[in-house]
Amino acid sequence: MEWWQIALIVLAGVGAGGINAVVGSGTLITFPALVAFGVPPVVATMSNAVGLIPGNIASSFGYREELRGQWRRILGFVPASILGSLTGAYLLLHLPEDAFETIVPVLLVVALIMVVGQPALSRHLKERSLRRAQASGTEAKVAEVGDPLGAGRYTLTLVVVFLTAIYGGYFAAAQGIILIALLGLLLPDDLQRLNGLKNVLVLVVNTVSASTYIIVGHDRINWIAVVCVAVGSLIGGYFGARIGRKFSPVLLRTIIVLLGLVAIWRILTL
Repeated sequence: MEWWQIALIVLAGVGAGGINAVVGSGTLITFPALVAFGVPPVVATMSNAVGLIPGNIASSFGYREELRGQWRRILGFVPASILGSLTGAYLLLHLPEDAFETIVPVLLVVALIMVVGQPALSRHLKERSLRRAQASGTEAKVAEVGDPLGAGRYTLTLVVVFLTAIYGGYFAAAQGIILIALLGLLLPDDLQRLNGLKNVLVLVVNTVSASTYIIVGHDRINWIAVVCVAVGSLIGGYFGARIGRKFSPVLLRTIIVLLGLVAIWRILTL
């Protein structure tokens, strides 16, 4: 890669790390950047997953306050995230590359729809959480330890975590938005606590899938891209919770959608 391409990928990593910390969908910045500079789609997905781990760690650490009282729940969800991530990584490594190039544009469209619809969904989840707290009079308890789940809802949540992890292990774009949207429909916690939970589960998925790629497909990873994305995502993940909220959400979503459309066009023209 030329030096300016390396610089742009690092900047893309900064943006991805910051956006992942705040809303998710950072892959829709780094993946199109890598593909635009000639990295094959499957290689770009694998390299991107490895490179984003430092940013996932930083963003999870940034939400440590919101994670208080959730660790028992998290430990119950982690096995589903691990199994789903391994399944997704297996599919990526064993399905033909033509299948990936056919499936990913569809997944990108789904991800972009989730990105565009996320503000309305967030407002709905906040209003729903507020109404539930007011009706039950347990707002303080919910904020501290969360609502215990019945067996049926807990099982359904495990299924959602597992299926989202398959998506994340195969193609990580907007898995955070998809996960928080589905968790918001099943769990009674407020949006910030759900965002902290989402960050940890995405970290688990990306770590497992990236480890699988390194062990099984290390020769298919672009390590220059990994380093560039890793450096950028670490910086972006650390400062994302502070700086990212100051940016216009409309501007961020516009950039993400435009880059996603570029990625779709680039894959379809390969």
